[in-house]
Amino acid sequence: MGARAMWKGVLVVGDDRVPVKMYAALEDRAVHFRLLHAEDGAPVSQQLVDPHSEEPVEREDVARGVALGDDRFVLLDEGELAALDPEPSREVEILRVVPPEAVDDAWYDRPYWLGPDGDDEGYAALAAALEGVAKLAVVRWTMRRKRYQGALTVRDGRLALVRLRNAEEIVPIEALEAPKGREPSDKERGLARQLVEALAEPFDPDMLHDDYRERVRALLERKARGETIEVPERREREATEDERLAEALGASLKRAAGG
Repeated sequence: MGARAMWKGVLVVGDDRVPVKMYAALEDRAVHFRLLHAEDGAPVSQQLVDPHSEEPVEREDVARGVALGDDRFVLLDEGELAALDPEPSREVEILRVVPPEAVDDAWYDRPYWLGPDGDDEGYAALAAALEGVAKLAVVRWTMRRKRYQGALTVRDGRLALVRLRNAEEIVPIEALEAPKGREPSDKERGLARQLVEALAEPFDPDMLHDDYRERVRALLERKARGETIEVPERREREATEDERLAEALGASLKRAAGG
């Protein structure tokens, strides 16, 4: 594996312990802009300023606080916050094994890969066991002074770990108002099914390509070479054949519903 491990831990499965390395499954490829002084191009820096006196505030004079909602704050120092940190640990504890459909998509947050760290046989055995029962394991671990929960699955014989959001962050689907009105007719269902089937194709990862980033990169390269950039007038994008078909089917569906 060419990636660099970001953390090492031990998967705890009952009495067995499987050492693993964690790798980031995402890579930040966005274009990051710097704020520059427009006159001379020098990078500008942000400064902490007291809003009342407009005087600069040194970072060592800054305290952390939480607003109470009435112009009052509760101040916390670093020692008080550090006392709340979880106990350091390298263990990735498997809490339970559940069917994949038991974890809704809204719970998934950030993906990682887990690779073996010296015990390839134990790693392969655990991956095969999870893959054999088509289940995912809900796990818990502590990393960099924070406690996390995640879903452990298998992808092509390798362990994949997706960090899960906390329960209090999830807005349940029941909070969304259900659609009102009559049940769709068989004709409307058929037209809707035809619309979906017209757009059905195998998933292509290139669909998710960041073409805006590529355009920005190309623009930066041209400007770095000293080229003069002419900004073209923006034109309306022409619809693709699939989009025109979907629009026609959608119009038929609306006419059927209106009739």
